[in-house]
This record gives sequence, structure tokens and C-alpha cells, in this order.
Amino acid sequence: MRALTWHSTRDVRVDTVPDPQIVNPRDAIIEVTATAICGSDLHLYDGVIPGMKPGDILGHEFMGRVVETGPGSTLTPGQRVVVPFTISCGACLFCQLGQFSACDNSNPVETQEASELLYGHAVSGLFGYSHMTGGYPGGQAQYVRVPFSDVGPIVIPEGLADEQVLFLSDILPTGWMAAANADIGPGDTVAVWGCGPVGLFAVQSARLMGAEKVVAIDHHPNRLALARGLGAEVIDYRQTHVLEALMEMSGGLGPDAVIDAVGMESHGFSPDNLLDTVKQKVGVGADRAHALRMALMAVRKGGRVSVPGVYGGFADTFPLGALMEKGLQLRTGQTHVQACSEDLLRRIGEGEIDTTFLISHRLSLEEAPRGYAGFSDNQDQWTKVVLRP
Repeated sequence: MRALTWHSTRDVRVDTVPDPQIVNPRDAIIEVTATAICGSDLHLYDGVIPGMKPGDILGHEFMGRVVETGPGSTLTPGQRVVVPFTISCGACLFCQLGQFSACDNSNPVETQEASELLYGHAVSGLFGYSHMTGGYPGGQAQYVRVPFSDVGPIVIPEGLADEQVLFLSDILPTGWMAAANADIGPGDTVAVWGCGPVGLFAVQSARLMGAEKVVAIDHHPNRLALARGLGAEVIDYRQTHVLEALMEMSGGLGPDAVIDAVGMESHGFSPDNLLDTVKQKVGVGADRAHALRMALMAVRKGGRVSVPGVYGGFADTFPLGALMEKGLQLRTGQTHVQACSEDLLRRIGEGEIDTTFLISHRLSLEEAPRGYAGFSDNQDQWTKVVLRP
């Protein structure tokens, strides 16, 4: 089959690789009909996530048609399914608690050590996202093996097109969980850093959850326009002093809740971010945490901080004093996709949520390297890339 493979920093190629096979009874093989390039894929492309090996198949946002199942799968050949990016067993303590992205059994023992050393506990398995998360081949391919297929895949009813539901794999539930973690309620003012796909879905979700005012912060004109189209007020951080503007827009209190949808590769020319960028490039530091620092400083006393943005290592000059002295609540984590997928699928089917507004480019799988380059180098115009194997 054909698949997009990682070879080194900013070097991805479409290669011919062996077809996947059923390995365990609960496996299924999916013929991929649509897959997407995620903003967190760019962390792999930029070489800032450890544990990648040449030839690894990328991609964790995908859907397709079931073509083969093991005897323990609950799927049936011919079904259309969206596959969550997190791999979850359904039986461990965390899966039973609904914390599916913290699954204890999906990351094989032989690949757990790296994350145990970094984080104190092993992370769960993820599709196409380094050997630190299990080394599972991803879905930017013609076919993919789906472990624990009786737990993860979301069966799609007739009448919904691929592009309407594809983002149930990651970015829609991630934006939704970002807003839920911010405990948004009627009358709230919410600030969202980053108008990439997750940030835009966080804006959309915050509005659906009753926020009175949502402020979106970015510097890309097209992305700010998309946020404005979702009902947000916008701040271009290159034109405006963000903290002063947020204080004015919130009656002098600061936002009730803030969402960092940027993560470990913040942009901007602030002194802290320039230093972080240098350290990241030379391998001294892993994360550029400027957006998170700003969010912690901006939120009102007693406010809520939600962090769906991906962080992988360490950050200097973290405003721990602001976190403690202001009495803030901080919630983070990979997304528990299975916990909200049924509700979100219903909302899509009823027309309450539209996901297709994000899509800027539709390419064949063979054009995936161009898609990565465009999404990385021109994030204003390349808002979301869908690939068709």
C-alpha cells in the first residue's frame, strides 16, 4: 500500500509499505477514505517530538471503511467509521473512569519507558505519533490496523459525508473538551489563544456552551476572520497589547476562562518566546510556552485555565506564582474522544455543528508532502488539509 512516512525533520515521503495485518483478536483493518493533517503533526514534521524513526507512518485523524476484523471486534466489514486518535482498551481503571486518553494498556510495555521518565507515568497509545506513544502506524495511508476496535471507532450513519464527520477523530472533540475543561457557563468571557483548527472549534464550543463573549487571539488575518465568523471578537497580537485589551474587554477583571490552543510552538517576537525558540532549535528546551504564560497572566483571579495545546517537555520561566496567588484552576490533557463522540455526532447530524468551514485544501495522498509544507509555511491560508488515499 501507499503511506506517508517520516524520515527526518521536514522530510516526509509517500512510500510503498507492507499492508497491515490482523495481529490481535480485537483488531480491525480499515480502508482509509479520508485523513487529515493535524497541527500536532507539525510538531513531528519540525522534529520537536522525540521517538520518531525513519519510515514511521504518520497520521492520527482518519476514517474509512471496515474491510477485515478479528474475532473480538464488534465492527462489521462495510461499516463506515471514524477512528479516535487515542487508542484505548476500554477495560483499565482510566477507561472505566471515562479518561480514555489515559489508557494503561494501549502503549506496549517495550515503549513505555521514555514517557515514564519524562512524565512519571506511561502515556497511552496514539496513532502515528512516535514510539513514545507505542509506535503505531498512522492513518495517512491506504489502510490501517485499528487495535481495540470494539472500543474506539465511531460508526457513521448513512447520510453524513466524510468531511462532516472526519474531525470527530481529534480536533472537534479536542476543541469541545477544551471548552468543557474551562467550565464555561452563561455570561462568561472566554479568551482563546490560537485560531488553528482546535482553537476555532474551542471558540465554536464555548459559544454553544453559553459564553457571553469569546475573544480569539492570533496574528493570521484569515484565521481571525474565521473566528469572527463564529461569533468571536478578535485580537491580532502583533497589533494590540493583549493583556491590556483583555482587561478592557472584560470590565477590568480579566477573562473568566482562558484556553491555550497553541501549545509548544508559540509564534511571536516577545523576549521569552525568542529565547524559547533558540533553545528548542538547539535541543536545550522542548517547549515554547509563551501562549500559556500569557493566558495565566490574563485570566481573572479565581479563573479557569484549559490547555488542549500539545506540550511535550519542559518550559522555563513558568509563572507558577500567578497560578497559585490568583487561585486558578488548571485542566489539561489529551482528549477523551470516546466520552463525547456520541453527543458530537448527534450535534453534527442535527446541523448544530459544522466542521467543513475549516477545510482549505483537498489533496490526494500522493500530494501529502506538499500539504505538510503548505500547512507549516502558510498557516494563514492553509487552515486544514484533507487527504484522499
